[in-house]
Amino acid sequence: MTDTLHPAKHGLRSTLAGIIINLCLAAIKGIVGIAGHSYALVADAIESLTDVFSSLIVYFGLRVAMRPPDANHPYGHGKAEPMAAVVVSIALFLAAVAIAFESIHEILTPHTMPARFTLIVLPLVVIAKEAMFRFVNRVGNSIDSGAVKSDAWHHRSDAITSALAFVGISIALIGGPGWESADDWAALLASGVITYNAFLLLRPAILELGDAQPGTRLDREIRPVTIAVPGVIDVEKCFVRKMGFDYYVDLHVIVDGSLPVRQGHEIAHKVKDAIREAYPRVADVLVHIEPHPTKS
Repeated sequence: MTDTLHPAKHGLRSTLAGIIINLCLAAIKGIVGIAGHSYALVADAIESLTDVFSSLIVYFGLRVAMRPPDANHPYGHGKAEPMAAVVVSIALFLAAVAIAFESIHEILTPHTMPARFTLIVLPLVVIAKEAMFRFVNRVGNSIDSGAVKSDAWHHRSDAITSALAFVGISIALIGGPGWESADDWAALLASGVITYNAFLLLRPAILELGDAQPGTRLDREIRPVTIAVPGVIDVEKCFVRKMGFDYYVDLHVIVDGSLPVRQGHEIAHKVKDAIREAYPRVADVLVHIEPHPTKS
């Protein structure tokens, strides 16, 4: 990947890789789980399939977010990215509910002991999914994408459910008759972990949709850049909001009140150019000129 790519394209590539891997893992875990009488492994396969669904949502969300501004969307289509993160988080929560419901059903229903060969698959799944989490999460952090980071946590959740399934099946096999439901309890515990992660992912996406201040230092970093512009005395206010992959800045800049309007206008343009040069992810800067109370 080169730095000239749009940030969303990095996310698209990692998302496609995740879709392919999840399809393969879902098929393997589903077949082995059914053949080996392990609901924990079947639940793991279901979680992988929800990952495919959520990754498709992220993929299309990123594609929409890449669209340039138009007459109906003068600020671009960036909100599609946190909207995708919200949908993915809700899908993760629904998957957890489904797994919990079926786990309880299996716990209450006598069933066959899990087969030993089911344990062979799980360590490989944990390694693969943790590797995918690290890769996709790194991409999500590098482009500051909540949707991509949500997609990454789907991989981490899958790794957790697989690890718990391994523990549950091992307990069932070691305990022998009467411990058949150990892997179902593991699946139930995994559903709780997934629910918790869904909440952690949903919250920042909703905050972004509500134009909450981004969890960055950008507002503080912009101030010295602004003050360094000739003619700027101070920064009264600085507000930053995130729109998909871009940031929009609103500034109240204090200048000498005796300056003519044209000169104040020129200072505002210099401020905007300085900020955008220092921070390429800033799509636009709205500068409001304030007269200094004593310098007029």
